Amino acid sequence: MAEGKRWRFAMVCSSNMNRSMEAHSQLGRAGLDVESYGTGTHVKLPGPSLHEPNVYDFGTPYGAIYDDLRRKDPELYKRNGLLPMLKRNTSVKLAPQRWQDNAGDGVFDMIMTFEERVFDLVVEDMNNREPRLMKCVLIINMDVKDNHEEAGVGAKLAVELCQKLEAIDGDWEDIIDDLITAFEKQHKRRLAYSISFY
Repeated sequence: MAEGKRWRFAMVCSSNMNRSMEAHSQLGRAGLDVESYGTGTHVKLPGPSLHEPNVYDFGTPYGAIYDDLRRKDPELYKRNGLLPMLKRNTSVKLAPQRWQDNAGDGVFDMIMTFEERVFDLVVEDMNNREPRLMKCVLIINMDVKDNHEEAGVGAKLAVELCQKLEAIDGDWEDIIDDLITAFEKQHKRRLAYSISFY
């Protein structure tokens, strides 16, 4: 990678609501070039019970979801943190986007996922695309529990890892193993990674 070249990062979780959006928000504030996505078939948020989730289509604006939940039960959704989360999301971008539907968003240098199932879906999606540019992309998974507190911790670690990657002088392929091993030791977190091609 040429010196001074900025990396493009994609943060991906299941619904593009909590973990990927917290990371998107923090990376953006750190001045990094970032987008975020979900890999699910729908956007799912906790409802009044385990069997009654709130389900929305990708592309439904965060503001519309906020208004819908506020209309349904403002106390419940304030207490469980969904309303503050959606308020944060509206300040980052318009609506949740689905990874598989956004191949037109261009090329990323690194894609970060926050659970193994999402990592597998992203790797599978990249492997199903026909490589045209022969440009490699680093896909990293760091498991982060899907709650507001853990999302904040995960996002801070994501910022740190992305800054380390962007600071690499020369080819990241040569030092990625060492960088990941050092990061795992320092933060006592296991990372998985894969390399795919655009």
